[in-house]
Amino acid sequence: MNYPYFRVFISTGEVSGDLQGALLIAALQRQAQQRGMELEILALGGDRMKQAGATLLGNTATIGSIGILESLPYVLPTILMQRQVRRALEQSPPDLVVMIDYLGPNLGIGTIIRRYFPKVPVIYYIAPQEWVWSLNPRNTERLVWMSDRMLAIFPAEADYFQRWGAEVKYIGHPLIDRMPSAPTRITARQQLGIAPDALAIALIPASRHQELKYLLPVIFQSAQQIQQRLPHAHFWIPLSLKEFRTPLEQAMQHYGLAATLVSQQPQMAIAAADLAITKSGTVNLEAALMNVPQVVLYRVNPITAWIAKHLLRFSIPFMSPPNLALMEAIVPEFLQADATPENITQAALELLLDPNRRQHMLDDYQRMRQALGEPGVCDRAAQEILRSLRIAIE
Repeated sequence: MNYPYFRVFISTGEVSGDLQGALLIAALQRQAQQRGMELEILALGGDRMKQAGATLLGNTATIGSIGILESLPYVLPTILMQRQVRRALEQSPPDLVVMIDYLGPNLGIGTIIRRYFPKVPVIYYIAPQEWVWSLNPRNTERLVWMSDRMLAIFPAEADYFQRWGAEVKYIGHPLIDRMPSAPTRITARQQLGIAPDALAIALIPASRHQELKYLLPVIFQSAQQIQQRLPHAHFWIPLSLKEFRTPLEQAMQHYGLAATLVSQQPQMAIAAADLAITKSGTVNLEAALMNVPQVVLYRVNPITAWIAKHLLRFSIPFMSPPNLALMEAIVPEFLQADATPENITQAALELLLDPNRRQHMLDDYQRMRQALGEPGVCDRAAQEILRSLRIAIE
């Protein structure tokens, strides 16, 4: 039987975008099969998306940064990749385009799509967090201009883009779908050989190269201080990118940490932990959904921070996704100058040693989970995308 055939192009980057893209691809294939549709998926993404069935036009898992100066090394590679994508799409034009986060590069890709493929519908799934930290309306206007439809994963995100005139549907957060397959604390500890009563702390310093420079030293210094106070603690460090192995191992030795690097199923390191000390990002939601208390921090180049604060008047209510879900301080965040080993250590020890503080965070996690929507998020996103595809073709 010959099924109707469609080509979808998905554009995203970095480790978190690769994960979300892979989850979406799996859902698209499921939903397409149910509807008697055959999909070819081209993508800018990473290895997870490739494993899910996409044909990669470029690997963007390691091309990404936060900050003005931090992004400069990636400008030329991004431009070259965009040209490569344009040539590939001219040879194999898409029937629909899906963009996932990845603000700067996707603004460029969106402009290319609008210019050279004006009739191809564009759906933005997981919009960049302009709704949290927009410095000016220009990026928001461009996102709305290039998107025929937006699929929002936070209620506040949907409200923001609707106010700007976008057609938006709130579908919930896709990590809700991943959690049923996440390891339990008992399973993770058995897999890693951690005794039930052992003190395990996950350290999550980096999924971007810049984070090795600005976050790893602070996190490992905090771990040093905790180790002095709680010498029976052992640290578990998930390996997000294989090229991070050597710098992480060197840092473990330099700081004298009783630590183990987890390269296979890095999610195990989080699930097994009594506490996570972590960079800000999607991993914060993973920890929260696995009921692991956490302390969050983020730092960028000091010059970038000064420009943002004094020239751009940059300020945000929160940075980590658990706090953004409810717009409340569920987990402690330490940004830039406040992200000191002393502050992080104090917050970590409170969560480790104060049962009431720990339980309060776990209770907040339950409220956060309710705000993230019902399971089936990825399938709902896929259904909306395929519906738009059908309408476009008809």
